[in-house]
Amino acid sequence: MSSRERPLKEAVLYEQLQEGSVRCNLCGRGCTIPEGATGFCRVRRNIGGKLYSVVYSRLCSASIDPIEKKPLYHFYPGSAVFSVATVGCNFRCAYCQNWVISQEERISGQYVDPKDAVKTAKDNECDGISYTYTEPTIFFEFAYDTSKIAHENGLFNTFVTNGYMSPEAVRMIAPFLDAATVDWKGSGDPEFYRKFAAVPSVEPIYKCLLEMKGANIHIEITDLIVPTHGDSMDRLRELASWICRNLGVDTPLHLLRFHPDYKLTDVPATPTKTLEQAREVALREGLRYVYTGNIPGNKGENTYCHNCQTTVVQRYGFQVLRWNLRPDNTCPKCGVKMPIVGTYQRRGQPFPMSIL
Repeated sequence: MSSRERPLKEAVLYEQLQEGSVRCNLCGRGCTIPEGATGFCRVRRNIGGKLYSVVYSRLCSASIDPIEKKPLYHFYPGSAVFSVATVGCNFRCAYCQNWVISQEERISGQYVDPKDAVKTAKDNECDGISYTYTEPTIFFEFAYDTSKIAHENGLFNTFVTNGYMSPEAVRMIAPFLDAATVDWKGSGDPEFYRKFAAVPSVEPIYKCLLEMKGANIHIEITDLIVPTHGDSMDRLRELASWICRNLGVDTPLHLLRFHPDYKLTDVPATPTKTLEQAREVALREGLRYVYTGNIPGNKGENTYCHNCQTTVVQRYGFQVLRWNLRPDNTCPKCGVKMPIVGTYQRRGQPFPMSIL
């Protein structure tokens, strides 16, 4: 049977309105979708007064990655994850690195059943499944069904998300979602989001994070620092302070270097000096674990004991070069326990490997 012959999957978290319209309650946009139309994400369609996912099991990308690529530094470090995505997104980021699939309007992809996705992960000795590359919220039904089977087979699940999930969606996936990387851009500047991502409000991201925290999902934060447009140290200071107050001082923050791409090619890559300055700002606000990303070899990639500043994990890019923690994840010098979930997987670092 070809992928075109597969039945559509009725969506979750929507309500029927008058005259055949529906309201999608999956993300912060809350799209009202008339008969025959799709939501902002382009992949949830109103057919006959019911909402359907038109990308269910239609994977456009599937690879085996080191978990450090997500990036998750404090969650089963060294492990391998089966990373999957469908086309579509509920943002319109002008700088998107994965725009070829996130902004694709044609529904495409290879059919992969949730059971087959889990089998592929296990056959390739992965430790978990990561729903990533585009926005997992928009292929929520597939992620939900797959994550349940993954748990039954001893695998963990992680989202790499823009954080625009509704609180209802977080509550639904929470029993099966073990960790989430929530990607901020421009330190949460509302004007940056409106101008460069077509996002009307950043408030749903804060609500999503609070819901995740309440559900005991492991959270790591990224923040894309974009020169001129999204590199305000005042904004970063506000975001770091909010994280400290609401998520905790042990929440890892990854400050990511911007690279020009898609529609934003006239802006240079973020200077290393800017990221290093940003790291110091976030540390001064009280966060204990602040990392610099997309600049391999920078000292900001390493994990330092917040108590005695001993280098406890040395990294280069997605590789762990040196693991200097005791088996119980305590510092070898002062004995303070590091806030790391799971133990280091001493299998060696898997190289990214495409499956599709």
